[in-house]
Amino acid sequence: MITEITHVEDGEKKLIQSAYRQLLRSIKSEMDETDQKNIRRAYELAVEAHASQRRKSGEPYILHPIAVARICAEEIGLGPTAIVAALLHDVVEDTDITLTDIQKQFGVQIAKMVDGLTKLDGAYNSESPQAENFKKVLSTLVEDVRIVLIKMADRLHNMRTLGSMPPHKQLKIAAETSYIYAPLAHRLGLYAFRTEFLDLCMKITDPEDYQAIAKKLQETKRSREDYIQSFIAPLKKQLDEMDVKYRIFGRAKSIYSIWNKLKNKSVSFDEIYDLFAVRIILNVPPKKEKLFCWQAYSIVTDVHRPITERLKDWITTPKANGYESLHTTVVGSQGRFVEVQIRTERMDEIAERGFAAHWKYKGVNNADDVFERWLDSVREILEDPEGSPVEFLDSFKANSLFNEEVYIYTPKGDLRVLPKGATALDFAFSIHSDVGYHCTAIKIDNQIVPMGRMLKNGDRVEIITNNSQKPSEDWLKLVTTGKAKAKIRSAMKEERRHKGELGKEALGRKFKNLRLQAYEEAIELLVRHYRLNSHVDLYFAIAMNTLTIPEIFKKFHVEHGRLKLIETLKPVETKKEEPVRRPRALPPVPRLMINGEPGEQYDYALATCCNPVLGDNIFAYLTANAGLKIHRINCPNAANLMVNYGYRIMKADWSSTVTQTNFVTRLKITGIDDGPGVIERLTHQLSLMGLNIRSLNIAGTEGFFEADLSLVVSNTDQLNQASRALKNLSNISTVTRIE
Repeated sequence: MITEITHVEDGEKKLIQSAYRQLLRSIKSEMDETDQKNIRRAYELAVEAHASQRRKSGEPYILHPIAVARICAEEIGLGPTAIVAALLHDVVEDTDITLTDIQKQFGVQIAKMVDGLTKLDGAYNSESPQAENFKKVLSTLVEDVRIVLIKMADRLHNMRTLGSMPPHKQLKIAAETSYIYAPLAHRLGLYAFRTEFLDLCMKITDPEDYQAIAKKLQETKRSREDYIQSFIAPLKKQLDEMDVKYRIFGRAKSIYSIWNKLKNKSVSFDEIYDLFAVRIILNVPPKKEKLFCWQAYSIVTDVHRPITERLKDWITTPKANGYESLHTTVVGSQGRFVEVQIRTERMDEIAERGFAAHWKYKGVNNADDVFERWLDSVREILEDPEGSPVEFLDSFKANSLFNEEVYIYTPKGDLRVLPKGATALDFAFSIHSDVGYHCTAIKIDNQIVPMGRMLKNGDRVEIITNNSQKPSEDWLKLVTTGKAKAKIRSAMKEERRHKGELGKEALGRKFKNLRLQAYEEAIELLVRHYRLNSHVDLYFAIAMNTLTIPEIFKKFHVEHGRLKLIETLKPVETKKEEPVRRPRALPPVPRLMINGEPGEQYDYALATCCNPVLGDNIFAYLTANAGLKIHRINCPNAANLMVNYGYRIMKADWSSTVTQTNFVTRLKITGIDDGPGVIERLTHQLSLMGLNIRSLNIAGTEGFFEADLSLVVSNTDQLNQASRALKNLSNISTVTRIE
């Protein structure tokens, strides 16, 4: 995001100095003289190092590290050491300053933090450079979590200033943010960050929906504020009688949260009542927090009728990221549902500032250290030596960044927290690796259950073990957590290594008889030729007779002490991954522009996972052996592809000369099942519009029906017209596009 410049104007110098003064004012931590000097020296070094650089927006680049440092201080609450590292976070990556220079001036600790924030060399040989860089940053969690917090601040400022980047770059950065940074913010308790991340991502991937909801919120702001005041007025009278300091206010829910509810519940904006939440924050001593929170809850439910099944008690059992609060939903005037959140000032600071604030209150109430437990789970994933960077990222996201958890008990009553979706076998591995390895049977509430049984809140699980039991490859299908998968893979690898010793010895004897000298080179050649993943796989294949010594030496021979491929049998050359030219025999497809050039020279097809339609925002993904696949930018698989395989992503647009082409898309329709006329009304409406139905699956029960409609359309305009027309039918409740 930088370009070179030759000088800095006086006006820009004043702008930089003003930004620095704002940073200093935002620091709330206590600082000694050394801290103040370090911050000043870091600022001056960063100004000098970045003097010849500008961001894509045209502003001096130095404003970025200053802004990141300010976010660290103001919005996370980090101290002077982290602020120094934030000011220097880009100097090693983007300038001639080295880590050695940083260490000499600021010491080992800050040098390590800057190193953790520096991307790997772009030439680094990896299946996925993005995943490698994520792994490097996330690995720092177990050493110094401040590095990740600075990275979060860096990403937040980049997202806030993303408008100057090209659209396809915005998409890639938004995908990374929604895939990794937003869940990580949730796990670290940075709820404000998570909310802003998701809103900013939605603004890029679904701009029309974002603007529509933002407009609706603005239009309803006055009436919403009036309702909040009328809702909290009777509460204030009784809260005053508690004789404790408190704050009570209403706040609108995020645009992304509202949009998610619109999608999941298939309702219109006007049908969503809980567009805001009311929060009560009490200023009470730690030892009296529970007492006063439940007292406030009693007042709320005395004034407004509660919906008891919606009570969520995260004070008695905090979330896995340390979040504590009482949530209840009550019925206000006009029959509107209102969520009320009750917490203390301490709980609120942890909710807003997450990990950083948590350490400030470490040991309060003698609560278990939830972040230490979480960091232990991160260490377990990092300890998997067999996993690739992509596997690490998937495992980290699935098992360390989960939004929901289940609470499980041992036979002795000890509590274990696992990701929602974890199985009984996952629980066994969570107790100890050896318990998982030797698990033969599992009881839940004294009943034998399958190992793959999904766990539910409150399950009491007992593991039965036998020392002769060993994991099998089938076990990988029975677990979901990263620890369990890593341990099973490790056990299987060890078993393969043990069995492969026979193959290794056999190959070694053959090499010795042939007077082969370059053993390692020969092994590498065989592994590459047979497209195996490792030496272990080669030895195992020989031991299991899936690859025999005679078979190998039909294709290879020893020449001057080195293993050579027999020239008459050339190996299949691995082609460099690049777009394949389109065969002329393929059926016609819509014309596209790929990377700004006519796409006729490429072999591409529309992805079936999201079924793009002319008018959708799209991108191209280069597959390993099936040419280019064209996806919608809000395809369910988009974030995963852009994050893990960003180097395979290509810019794609519909050609302005696109000819009339038909597209297949799917709609989910729900409504009132009022008799046999339902199908006739649906098909009649579509026939009036001249649209063809590819397929229609419909099922009705108890006065309700749900239909899956596959429709042929020309473009998104026609699709939107069809959706509106169907929704206008009297018995139709929702019409949504299936992604």
